[in-house]
Amino acid sequence: MTTPKIVIIGGSDAGISAGLRVKELARDVEVTMILADQYPNFSICGLPFYLSGEITDWRTLAHRTTDEIAKENIKVVTRHYVTAIVPDQKQIFATDAAGHEKAFSYDKLVISTGGRSVLPDFPGIDLPGVFSLRWMQDSFKFQEYLSTCHPTSIVIIGAGYIGMEMADAMIRRGLSVTVVEYLPAVLTTFDQAFGDLVQTELEKHGVQVFTGFSVNRIESTGGKLSVCSSTAAIAADMVLVAIGSQPESRLAKAAGIATGVKGAISVNQRMETNILNIYAAGDCTETYHRLFCENTYLPLGTTAHKQGRVAGENAAGGNREYTGTLGTQSVKIFNLVAARTGLKDNEARGDGFSPLSVDIDAWDHKFYYPRAEKLHLRITGDKNTGKLLGMQIIGTYGTEISKRIDTVAAAIHHGMTVEALNDLDLSYTPPLSSPWDPVQMAAQAWMRASRLVSTG
Repeated sequence: MTTPKIVIIGGSDAGISAGLRVKELARDVEVTMILADQYPNFSICGLPFYLSGEITDWRTLAHRTTDEIAKENIKVVTRHYVTAIVPDQKQIFATDAAGHEKAFSYDKLVISTGGRSVLPDFPGIDLPGVFSLRWMQDSFKFQEYLSTCHPTSIVIIGAGYIGMEMADAMIRRGLSVTVVEYLPAVLTTFDQAFGDLVQTELEKHGVQVFTGFSVNRIESTGGKLSVCSSTAAIAADMVLVAIGSQPESRLAKAAGIATGVKGAISVNQRMETNILNIYAAGDCTETYHRLFCENTYLPLGTTAHKQGRVAGENAAGGNREYTGTLGTQSVKIFNLVAARTGLKDNEARGDGFSPLSVDIDAWDHKFYYPRAEKLHLRITGDKNTGKLLGMQIIGTYGTEISKRIDTVAAAIHHGMTVEALNDLDLSYTPPLSSPWDPVQMAAQAWMRASRLVSTG
């Protein structure tokens, strides 16, 4: 009897999670993981903190070393770029750094090719000193430019999570930082009032912010780069383009694998593609949303780990479903943390809910204990059913923002109502919280507002 072979394309969050799950359940299965680079299981989310200097050794970004992965009996093949999947033959073909082609056969295949940076098609995008940030090699090139060219200024195009973290990082490196954003506010996965608080924090630390700025070209003049719109130009020594990511699904599509939302690989909740014995997971795939009850595209490291684990379990003969994302996210920007889960008002309304959102400010712990800080919370629920739909929180770093948003994420995951948040037995001690935690205070404020709406 031949040994079953599972091949995994990609060794980041989804790929490593798939491989480890296979080995947990079926030690006799031969698992081969093929990477285009030589950095398996590295924390890409940690790159801004490496570039800021807060993390001094990039090697510590490895969740596991290659040797540690090998001890799990996973064969890691690095620096092999997969050029084709041939489902009829159950083979993939890859080219190594020297240009030699090699074939790998499989019984089950997991595609976890991740995403790639969105790079706008305007003049100057390929000029020296213009960077994107997605993979380890991107960070090495960025770091080398900082070390050898000694830039004093940078323009960051895009005010999403990476843009915000890199603004913080470059201020820490002593650069003059300007952020330009096409939309009318920064951090637009949050409501604008929360984005405005983030913009105030950026400006307090010396970051210049220009919203409603539509970049149409980058020019190089007099040893400087200029980021230009139709009416203005901002000069700097280097430019970071951070306007989002898109699924790296071209390999799958060429093999006849179906794609869907934003070109991501179409999968069911078992992470199966339309071709038998081929699974996909991570930033290259669609994501089932637990509240929308349909697939969307929402690339997150946490999602990739979960999807990879499901794909690995099913490739090993299991029967597990990915239960869905809520888009739970958090970001630290200087001394602020912003976090969200579930749906904002406009998102909920667009999916047929009748949303009501209520804002409150609450102390993170009892005011009489020193260093209490104000939290800003926005809770969203359905007016007709009372169902909890979402929450956004922003506050000072160290005020347990992530812990609190995770409480709400767990509640939404299990279909709780807003009122039911008050039944949760949450911890309390004066230095850390209040007898009613701020998320429960928000729930009570929502209930009062809901009654006013229903009687008004």
